[in-house]
Amino acid sequence: MAVSVVFQPLAMPTLICAVILFVVPEATSIPGTAKWSLLLLISLTTLVIPLLSLLGMKMTDSINSFQMPEKRERILPFSLISLFYVMTAAFFYYRIRVDELILATLIMITACLVLLTCITYFWKISSHLTGVAGLLAAIVVLSMKYGVQSLFYPFIFSVIACGVVGTARLALNAHKPLEVYGGFMLGFGWSFCVYYYVLLGS
Repeated sequence: MAVSVVFQPLAMPTLICAVILFVVPEATSIPGTAKWSLLLLISLTTLVIPLLSLLGMKMTDSINSFQMPEKRERILPFSLISLFYVMTAAFFYYRIRVDELILATLIMITACLVLLTCITYFWKISSHLTGVAGLLAAIVVLSMKYGVQSLFYPFIFSVIACGVVGTARLALNAHKPLEVYGGFMLGFGWSFCVYYYVLLGS
């Protein structure tokens, strides 16, 4: 249970942006003085507020538990959070005009969440694996582009996180093996393609 809480899928945008901003500073044009403020804003809009909305849904019995074991329970919260992420990405695009890579990250994550929500209508794949696999893909492509040694430990961490989170989801009987693999393939495949296009496609 602790592993599932620590690697909450909604925390992945903050983690990915933290890697971009602080581990690979040459990947963005954002000045050092603005990085913490930007990361705080990203964390508030993609983690704190969505978590508060889930808490509100739990308190109003819109969902029975935060684990949402049934596929049908996931549709409403996933749809609402997807809508909020779309609004957040639009806000960053039109109002903040943030660095291209950070903006691409937010749009990529939003699109991945929308895809996950659509898939959830038919199949309950693991959102936890989708999140950590997206983190792994980001680190892999950043390594291909910049080749910095500072990404070695984040890479090892993300590989181990994928294994630990997948094992935890299976041990909790939250998912079947194919649902775990499906979440990993969605997160890694989508994120890798987007980052490869943005960073290496030109």
